[in-house]
Amino acid sequence: MRKFNVTVNGKTYSVEVDEVGGAPAAPAAAAPVQAAAPAAPAAPAAPVAPAGGTPVKSPMPGVVRKFAFANGAAVKAGQPVVVLEAMKMENDIVATADGVITYAVEIGANVETDAVLAYIK
Repeated sequence: MRKFNVTVNGKTYSVEVDEVGGAPAAPAAAAPVQAAAPAAPAAPAAPVAPAGGTPVKSPMPGVVRKFAFANGAAVKAGQPVVVLEAMKMENDIVATADGVITYAVEIGANVETDAVLAYIK
């Protein structure tokens, strides 16, 4: 029998596993395991939302793959502004208003449904 410490979702467990083909060992007394303090997640770097800006939200969870415009570019309502990959398909996310776009996420970011991708002012 071999002992291992396994951490799942920040909680550490002590487990014992039988080796295949080996003779079973006598059970050992379980030693208490101290869980390591979970590290604080890093805050994502995102531009500050412009006052009064109209948000462009993600309609589904996915990964941000491309921006169609640079930050500060003028866009028209209905134009694709972000390419979001979800379930191995690329989806165009369109501008919700006319104005100047400021992205609130970075390329490669994982986003959830209703996450703000950009603001248009």
